[in-house]
Amino acid sequence: MPMYVKDAMSTVVLTIGPTHTLRQAAQLMAARRIGSAVVLDSDNSGIGILTERDILNSLGAGENPDRETVHAHTTPDVVFAAPDWTLDDAADAMVRGGFRHLIVLNDHGPVGVVSVRDIIRCWSTAGVRAGAVPA
Repeated sequence: MPMYVKDAMSTVVLTIGPTHTLRQAAQLMAARRIGSAVVLDSDNSGIGILTERDILNSLGAGENPDRETVHAHTTPDVVFAAPDWTLDDAADAMVRGGFRHLIVLNDHGPVGVVSVRDIIRCWSTAGVRAGAVPA
């Protein structure tokens, strides 16, 4: 029985604007214990994503998180998932794109985020329920 993105996704969606600083974004993400934020930028790219890795790369490059804005670090070419995608579809998209988060969209906009961790949790739980025994 296939499992779907809607069963795994987090509906705790942090949305931020492009003018937030990286420090502000990091504080909001940390407070919610999430690894990504949906960036709504109606003037430019529309919907993007900022991940913990984007913040880490900026810090590693010596940039100041109080001066760097989210806009400069947002991934603009986002691959979106639909709630009715299978988890296999989502995992394949992540592997092909080299990323760990997908924004989940329905006809009205972002409804969730699915991460590699969410997928593994569901697959692991499904295996336990199905009586699978680890090798």
